[in-house]
Amino acid sequence: MLLLSLLIIIGSCKKDAVDYMALDKKTIGDYLSANGLTAQSTSEGVYYIIDLPGGNTHPTAASTVKIHYRGYLTDGTTFDETTGTPITLSLTNVIKGWQIGVPLFGKGGKGHLFIPSDLGYGATANTKIPAHSVLIFDIVLSDFN
Repeated sequence: MLLLSLLIIIGSCKKDAVDYMALDKKTIGDYLSANGLTAQSTSEGVYYIIDLPGGNTHPTAASTVKIHYRGYLTDGTTFDETTGTPITLSLTNVIKGWQIGVPLFGKGGKGHLFIPSDLGYGATANTKIPAHSVLIFDIVLSDFN
């Protein structure tokens, strides 16, 4: 009887689960529309705008990149950004949305990434990023290897 009760409780919790991918897709669509922007989307759900494609070669999800960026929320709140020289980092150590989005740009490329929460920080919040937040990044890919 206890097992049956537990299964009923678990099953009812699933009915109330939020479809964050659908919610994030709507949030990104609303943001793009409100700002007069047109973006493309990867099969994983990362939206992107390429202002300047950069060179013909592109990094991979395992590359080390030198990049300038500004990360912000859909309400415009900046949560992180580079200043001065570009930061060097391995794409293996960043959120999945960057591993998918940054390789869309060639060396010298410039543009914007719109990352659904499941490809960002998901249910994990920190002091500047609430849980389940869509993340927006303005990026300039300076170099990679």
